[in-house]
Amino acid sequence: MVCRSLTGTTLNWRKASHSEDSDCVEVAALGSSALVRDSKDPAAGVLTLDSVQWNALLNAVRSGDLNGR
Repeated sequence: MVCRSLTGTTLNWRKASHSEDSDCVEVAALGSSALVRDSKDPAAGVLTLDSVQWNALLNAVRSGDLNGR
């Protein structure tokens, strides 16, 4: 699901320490959901993933399945 507004919600957005000052995705927790957004355009929307979806995404990233083949 993509949320375009989380008005009134305070979130702790984090990005990978390896990204330093470059643009990347940011992640925040909201209850049992993981929220993902584009750091260079945070107003564009937020992807909301449940724990199963989040773990599947992490596994795909770690295994290299998202390397743009």
